[in-house]
Amino acid sequence: MTTEIAKNIFRFILLILVQVLIIQNINLSSYVILLPYVLVIILLPFELSRLTVLFISFFLGIIIDYFFDSSGLHASACTLMGFSRYYVLKFISPRDGYDVGVQPTVTDMGLAWFLSYAGTLVLIHHFFFFYLEVFRFSEFFRTFSRAALSSIGTFILIYLLQFLFFTTRKRS
Repeated sequence: MTTEIAKNIFRFILLILVQVLIIQNINLSSYVILLPYVLVIILLPFELSRLTVLFISFFLGIIIDYFFDSSGLHASACTLMGFSRYYVLKFISPRDGYDVGVQPTVTDMGLAWFLSYAGTLVLIHHFFFFYLEVFRFSEFFRTFSRAALSSIGTFILIYLLQFLFFTTRKRS
């Protein structure tokens, strides 16, 4: 139990540092903005209560807002993502529910499940974030393409980052 908490705290700090020190300085284009820090929310254990997930999501967003000087954009998008996580997990849950000790990763749940789970949460986060950032309908299609392309780029990066945190397990 304490090792899982330590792993999640380490992952939390590491992903914030990666976002702030490395990813923030990478400029792909104005249409692709990578936000891999959302992996913290995606990889939270299934057993966490909804209130705990909301608190962690809000705290993560506030920290990122502090570094990006974005006055609550990340906090609101992360809180919405944390709120939506419960419903996405409920919608795509296996018939018997989730096993204890299983993590929401590609190695434990499979690529198709992870694509529907993480892809949905990343889309929710990015579309809310980018439309709240622009906050006008005159740039609807430009914002839509920014959110869609950034979601694809972020999901690909999240998928690749999975291999840093998790090794493949041998199934017996």
